[in-house]
Amino acid sequence: MSTSPALSVLDLVPVRTSQTSAQAVAASLALAARADALGFRRYWFAEHHNMPAVASTTPPVLSAAAAARTSRIRIGSGGVMLPNHSPLVVAEQFAALEALAPGRIDLGIGRAPGSDPVITQLLRMSGTTSDVERFPEHVRDITRLVGAEGATVQFTSGGTYDVHATPAATGAPEVWLLGSSDYSAQLAASLGLPYVFANHFSGEGLQRALELYRSQYQPSPQHPEPRTFLTANAIAAPTAAEAEERALPQLRSMARLRTNKPMQPLETVEQAQAERLDGMAQTIVDGMRAKWFVGTGDEVATALRAFAQRWGVDEVMISPIAGSYEGEPMDAAPGRVQTLELLAAALGRD
Repeated sequence: MSTSPALSVLDLVPVRTSQTSAQAVAASLALAARADALGFRRYWFAEHHNMPAVASTTPPVLSAAAAARTSRIRIGSGGVMLPNHSPLVVAEQFAALEALAPGRIDLGIGRAPGSDPVITQLLRMSGTTSDVERFPEHVRDITRLVGAEGATVQFTSGGTYDVHATPAATGAPEVWLLGSSDYSAQLAASLGLPYVFANHFSGEGLQRALELYRSQYQPSPQHPEPRTFLTANAIAAPTAAEAEERALPQLRSMARLRTNKPMQPLETVEQAQAERLDGMAQTIVDGMRAKWFVGTGDEVATALRAFAQRWGVDEVMISPIAGSYEGEPMDAAPGRVQTLELLAAALGRD
């Protein structure tokens, strides 16, 4: 039996200096097609808003485009930030995706805003659907709405009303709960849903979240056993030196975010190398780098294999965050493609 975990991809659709949104999306769709050809298990798009370096604002739209360009890999969201949207709209979007690519759609759901407070307020101008305290109720609504049986609305005055996300469903997207806190782990356990810990954010709290999820899990008809995998930031290159260079743009972008500096498109490698960081930013970069998987294909594969074994998961979803050099094409992401190819080759040798 292979000792390597299955690999999946989390994509934020990064945008670099002088790159248009159209070019960034084209690069990500090409990456999705390559992941499909390489045998990756799933490909998820994140939801973030009003960020110059991130174009993944609408996971359902990007998922539809990726589904049309792939044939085997599972496609979905990592995740839809549910308080930003009506549960019925989310259910309808992913029921439509399931009809488009039957048996290949994942609906990952989270409760974080995915942006700053101003944008969050604009996104959540939809009344009670934006009530974060009702998040568990809305997750339950979606799981019912996307199924063939649909959901039933009970009126306070008496009577019921049947609601279906799509009129004649023959299948349903698989619902996953995402998070980086005890809350999300416990909610997923109580609902009997698969759970993903967002380890690529910071990695803090991983052990406790997994312990809570596994120990408190309540079996459901669809998922009699707890099911989980982890995310990780990863860059693989032919040499360790190149991998470290390609890590610089994303590391510096995260340092800007965490020191409250104005956000901007991702730098090229050359731009990132040209400017020294101040002490606080460098400390942040060093702390993040220690938790990332960066190196040659064999080095990163070995580290991912050990990571999966340590936490008892059979799948790792990598966020391939390799930056670009100035001469590389705008509508492609050679460093990210290279990461997937090298890891698929290294882990496939088991």
